[in-house]
Amino acid sequence: MKAEPHITVGIIDRAISISGLFDASFSIPGGRSVAGRFSANAGHGTIVLLDEAGIEAARSRTIRLEAPENGTFTLFNVLIGIRFHWERPEDQTFLGNLVLLLREDGTMAVIDEIPAEAYLRSVVSSEMSPRAPLEFLKAHAVLSRSWLLAAVEGKAGKKRAGLSAGGAAEENGTIIRWYGRGEHDLFDVCADDHCQRYQGMRKIASARPGEAVAATRGMVLTYGDEICDARYSKACGGLTEEFGTAWENARVPYLKSVPDSTEAHRPVETEEQARQWIVSRPEAYCRVEDEDFLREVLPGFDQETKGFFRWTVEYSAQELSRIVHEKSSIDFGSIREIRPLVRGPSGRVSLLKIIGSKATFAVGKELEIRRWLSPTHLLSSAFVVDARYDCRGEVEAFTFHGAGWGHGVGLCQIGAAAMAGRGFSAEQILSHYFAGTQITRAY
Repeated sequence: MKAEPHITVGIIDRAISISGLFDASFSIPGGRSVAGRFSANAGHGTIVLLDEAGIEAARSRTIRLEAPENGTFTLFNVLIGIRFHWERPEDQTFLGNLVLLLREDGTMAVIDEIPAEAYLRSVVSSEMSPRAPLEFLKAHAVLSRSWLLAAVEGKAGKKRAGLSAGGAAEENGTIIRWYGRGEHDLFDVCADDHCQRYQGMRKIASARPGEAVAATRGMVLTYGDEICDARYSKACGGLTEEFGTAWENARVPYLKSVPDSTEAHRPVETEEQARQWIVSRPEAYCRVEDEDFLREVLPGFDQETKGFFRWTVEYSAQELSRIVHEKSSIDFGSIREIRPLVRGPSGRVSLLKIIGSKATFAVGKELEIRRWLSPTHLLSSAFVVDARYDCRGEVEAFTFHGAGWGHGVGLCQIGAAAMAGRGFSAEQILSHYFAGTQITRAY
């Protein structure tokens, strides 16, 4: 790669209508331009763009609006945190060109066309707070750039055919699903947690994200001659996880389980070890108990999630049976047992058996398990389950004791921020979480 790429980011997908605001005149092919408020509607095999007076400005299956230098556009009611417990609408402002593409089903994809480094300034300040330590933000810039270029260039998949494309299988009472970025067909990456958070320019509340991106311009993690398909999650819980626990059964040498600590925590290998690990509070970088520090490193809506290092959730048996029925579309009847079958080294469950009075199924992988067992999702699949019985010996309630927040693979964001707070450099942070990698300049 010789030059910084321009990328396409799906901000909103499968929309019928959108509205927003151009802060300057955006050009439409044919010599026309649009400024101020606008709306767009998909239907009858076309997209219609209306200006602030409600006058038709363009009609086509593809509408590309080119931004002037430093021009921005705002989209109203962009949904973030889709299918997670922090889901909510936001008005978001973006740099770059706005592209509207009609899908075959008559809906439209709303896309931002933007240089990679500008995209990364927003990602770094959307994933974590722009007030976080500079060395952490620099590490995140390298990490996010690596993930992006591995996706755009396809380098992560060339040597591991099909990797990260997502998949599903159902056979003999077992349902396996994982979710990858290969689901995106009309744009390179999406703007939500499925890929990387890209929540526009308003998130950049200080100069630090720009400084971090500029200081690491073009730098990526590499393993051998390959740009790393780098991954990260919010808090690993003390041990990071292997790639195959969350996605397909592949070993990725730089996505192995490592202790999030100066201490050597042994990997979880048995159910007894899982319980000992999950109910304990071991020394770990992401075991942050300083609320002031968390306010400095986490975005506002992430601060709403409390007790992520070790957590407890309890359901009545009736409530859990209802949730699992709704999320899986399988009528298990009354759930009688929740039994982990396969765990990764961090204790995260990748295959779980659910035994009910009417049906029994095994489900994986970790995100699908988390979705089945919660109205939104459990914080992680690193959990042990205790059943409470009534006087008749029937299950009355299930209590989940859990560890961590997210899939746990790769860099632990809160742990890495804590490392930076203790004086570790960006290079030391990345080498801790991605063993055997190097930092290389891609452009």
